[in-house]
Amino acid sequence: MSRLIVQKYGGSSLADAERIRHVAGRIARVRREGADLVVVVSAMGDTTDHLTELAAAITDQPDPREMDLLLATGEHISGTLVTMALQAQGVEAVSLTGPQAGIRTDGSYGRARIANIDPARMQREIERGRVVIVAGFQGSTDEAYEAAEVTTLGRGGSDTTAVALAARLGADACEIYTDVEGIFTADPRVVPDAQLIPTIGYEEMLELAHQGAQVMQTRAVELGWVNDVVIKVRSTFSDHPGTSIEEVSAVELRDKVRAMALDRKVAKITIVGVPDHPGIARSIFEPMADQGLNVDMIVQNVGHDGSTDLSFTVDRANLARTERLLELLGKDLGFTEVQTDAAVAKVSIVGEGIHNHPGYAAQMFGALADEGINISMISTSEIRITCIIAEERIDQAAKAIHRTFRLQEPESADDAVGASGG
Repeated sequence: MSRLIVQKYGGSSLADAERIRHVAGRIARVRREGADLVVVVSAMGDTTDHLTELAAAITDQPDPREMDLLLATGEHISGTLVTMALQAQGVEAVSLTGPQAGIRTDGSYGRARIANIDPARMQREIERGRVVIVAGFQGSTDEAYEAAEVTTLGRGGSDTTAVALAARLGADACEIYTDVEGIFTADPRVVPDAQLIPTIGYEEMLELAHQGAQVMQTRAVELGWVNDVVIKVRSTFSDHPGTSIEEVSAVELRDKVRAMALDRKVAKITIVGVPDHPGIARSIFEPMADQGLNVDMIVQNVGHDGSTDLSFTVDRANLARTERLLELLGKDLGFTEVQTDAAVAKVSIVGEGIHNHPGYAAQMFGALADEGINISMISTSEIRITCIIAEERIDQAAKAIHRTFRLQEPESADDAVGASGG
């Protein structure tokens, strides 16, 4: 029985005709080695951004259903072009939209979640000897065909598509191809001496993705973790083995910081003079949740004279919507003022060893203090420490923290136990 491999190629890997032919060549090579293949594709280059900008030029309040139909076309284009490129190289292939591939979702336009996958169509095409090219980032509501609606899975949704298909099909491998060679200790565009990490645990990768590392999408990592899918992150443009995201046993845990993440797409909001009584936080954050506005870090000051200040962060793209909602809430809840700051950024360190070493927080804060960088908010978990700082200082902060934790030093053989796993 042939091995089944699920591959995913991102937009930068498919940016133009030359790159599409290159990707087709990689797929053809694996196919000729005897493997069965399901390949998930993203939209070419910046297609999704361009489509979003085009919609914004038409209306500032696009209908969510129509927006999903529009954005889904980007992956359709990639899928058909990759299929044509494979056929031109003598490889039998067929392109499927997300709905045609059996991907069923809930009805949340723009941020749908996969409810079920019917693999029958893909399996039939594989049995016919075809490479199956699936448009990522999309599915359709789990309803009768006539009533089904096209939905999209949100930014990075093609990663989610690939891992979900690998889990449902029982694939032997799930490979995520991008324009970098794997997961690094920091963004190498900011920290030139960042090191490639051969193997990283699901929990560490989930924290890095959540805190701004853009190589993997958080929901894809969660799916891999829950379904025990080993995810290989590799470069489209080299044969480097890349990084393996997998379960790491307690024996392999390192008492060290593994990597750091930066996020420039955040904004800080401070609500001044919030009445300090039970239930007030719920009255603020519940309406935000109902509007799909995700809140990240939250800090509440000690109350005085019956009121307190409440600070939190949101995605910068949602700042205007959040401000408008808080203005309405303020009239009912009685807080004094809403202050916003869109010139902030988030820097985080991540590692399984952090909870065993309380000195790591002092080291991180010291690294920032030595550079004269002020911290406006702090958040921690068992394996993460995050600081909000001025965006203009983020590159300087990244280099200082990377140096402080000696992340520029390659992992030793002892540190890299299980590095060839999967």
